[in-house]
Amino acid sequence: MNLAEYLQARKQVIEAALDAALPPADAYPPKVHEAMRYSVFAGGKRLRPILVLAAAEAVGGSTARVLPAACAVEFIHTYSLIHDDLPAMDDDDFRRGRPTCHKVYGEAIAILAGDALLTLAFGVLARAAASARMEAPFLLAAIAELAEAAGSRGLIGGQVVDIESEGRRVTPETLEYIHRHKTGCLIKASVRLGGLLSGAGPWEMEKLSHYGENLGLAFQIIDDLLDVEGEFELTGKKIGADAARHKATYPAILGIEEARLRARELTVAAVAAARDLGSQAEPLALLAEHLLERRG
Repeated sequence: MNLAEYLQARKQVIEAALDAALPPADAYPPKVHEAMRYSVFAGGKRLRPILVLAAAEAVGGSTARVLPAACAVEFIHTYSLIHDDLPAMDDDDFRRGRPTCHKVYGEAIAILAGDALLTLAFGVLARAAASARMEAPFLLAAIAELAEAAGSRGLIGGQVVDIESEGRRVTPETLEYIHRHKTGCLIKASVRLGGLLSGAGPWEMEKLSHYGENLGLAFQIIDDLLDVEGEFELTGKKIGADAARHKATYPAILGIEEARLRARELTVAAVAAARDLGSQAEPLALLAEHLLERRG
């Protein structure tokens, strides 16, 4: 299969669904809706929603059925980026090559736009009972999965430990906790949502979980490497920000070569888990290999 064509086709479907799910930019009060749309449509790979669709396909599910969940994870991801860029957090001026939300709309509106996207994510998912004819047990399991991934034992927990670890010497175990939670939890949840909402069995869910865990950690390690070796034109954000803030990262603790080796080992494990699911999961396998070599 042609991965580039696959990704482009899925991205177009997701972009249309995101546009339909968001309030219009001129809906009252317009400022917050403009800010929400500014950040959601600031570019990006749409990795997490694509993973929802690809995981559904991997277990014989319908992409249309899981599209609300794909939108939900992208809204949560975008909210996390808006808040992560704030002066109280990572204090970034650029995201995906554009000024960050708080640089355009101010800190107060940026915070509220992030809050609104987080809230909207669960509204979109809850309404899937009608829009996607989703059975309640599947939907409740998906809502619980996403809430866990986004909460204090998931994404937020990883952010807390990341902030607390700035300027401190941390153990490899703490570093892995940060990465698996700050980034990995939402990636793993994206894959699991596609399976859960498609009625995947225990064995299939185990393989999807294994894939998501390994991909999530590999993705963040590559992000760390790009902060050292990347280019602004490709990454869309300031290079060297992690070192400037004395962040706990794999290159800083293990060195560049060890970090690259770890990312490769994790990717091999993710690909193997995907291929255990059969030919329908080939997009998952190819996507993992592609992300290992990404430059932005």
